[in-house]
Amino acid sequence: MSGLREWIVNRATDLADGGSVCLNGHEYSDIVGMSPYDVYNLPYDIGVKVWESLGGLIAWLINLFVPNNAVSFALISDTATNAMAIVLMVVVIFAIGFVTNLTMIWQERKFLGRQMDRRGTMIGPLGYLQCLGDGLKTFMKENVAPRAIDKKIYWWGVVLVIGTSVLLACMIPLSPRWFIVDYNTGLLLIFAFFALAPFLIMCAGWAQNNKYSLIGGLRAAELMISYEVPMLILFAGTVYMTGSFNIGDIITWQEEHIWLIVPQIVGFFVCLVCAIAESERVPFDLSEAEAELVEGWQTEYAGMKWGLIMLGDYFRGFVACALVNIMFLGGWSMPIINEFDWYYQYFPELFFVLKTCFVFIFFITARGALPRVRTDQIVNVGWKVLMPLAVINLVITILIKWIWDYGGVF
Repeated sequence: MSGLREWIVNRATDLADGGSVCLNGHEYSDIVGMSPYDVYNLPYDIGVKVWESLGGLIAWLINLFVPNNAVSFALISDTATNAMAIVLMVVVIFAIGFVTNLTMIWQERKFLGRQMDRRGTMIGPLGYLQCLGDGLKTFMKENVAPRAIDKKIYWWGVVLVIGTSVLLACMIPLSPRWFIVDYNTGLLLIFAFFALAPFLIMCAGWAQNNKYSLIGGLRAAELMISYEVPMLILFAGTVYMTGSFNIGDIITWQEEHIWLIVPQIVGFFVCLVCAIAESERVPFDLSEAEAELVEGWQTEYAGMKWGLIMLGDYFRGFVACALVNIMFLGGWSMPIINEFDWYYQYFPELFFVLKTCFVFIFFITARGALPRVRTDQIVNVGWKVLMPLAVINLVITILIKWIWDYGGVF
């Protein structure tokens, strides 16, 4: 027992010195040796440290009653530490995403309040706790569902809408050290998952056996048809300019050369409009349209289901703003200050979130200043305005890239 206690007490010091610890013939290497990642991953490191404390405490308590048992040694082994670190890493990433989501809800309420010449939410410090109060309120409401529904699609539709929204938010890397997986097709994969929401909304609207919900679901599909294609053309321009689908490579290219908002200023504004439409926010919230369709496709979802749906909407809004940031504003890179070592040591995640919240200001301004557009106007804007502008942006991108690579101008 004393050997195990001594190992638990000394492990942090030994690993901090870059060494390894050997206990009962098993070598416990440092985090670089255990990590499944080729580069340093901050959430994984946090998970390792949390499990070293929590798992070590549990192992010590078990060993206190059953000395030298196999379970205690298994809990502090490299295999268990690595597995639990991955689980805790996902929890940490979700927690940060959740807090960011609450911050954006608070930001919208405060900005809308100022636009309407009022103070906005006032519960808690600067009104920040209003979101938690709303979550508690929806949690305490009765969970009811209509009888004449397609139960499987009714439940699975809302689960997948919320689940894919949370998954997308967790897939967004906040810095070179804050990610779940460094996938080479990252931007393509995010766009693919992002396009699932309107289809799932249409299915959920159909399953409720309610004409208002059905109309709301069909409008969501119409939105996808009108704005998905211009968004993909803009995506093609970004990939062609940077030469990669990898989000880290796209941001690195902008850090080494120039933010893409400069050569693709047209694409930036088109992307803003498409992002607002893709996240189904005013003035493109036709799938909800509470003045016309009660609550649209969400009409028959009550209580906590409705609260989670609204939370998922803000998760998708965060993803939309993050995509605009990644594609045109350099992601976590900041001119001049990113040349200093301390920037990437302490601040890249913070600046990424701040820039994403800055993009969200455009979303809030559109909500406060513009009325909801009609169905025919959505189709006209998508196909007759945004589509040609997206194509023009792609042509300009091709010309700039050709001049950049072969013309010798830059």
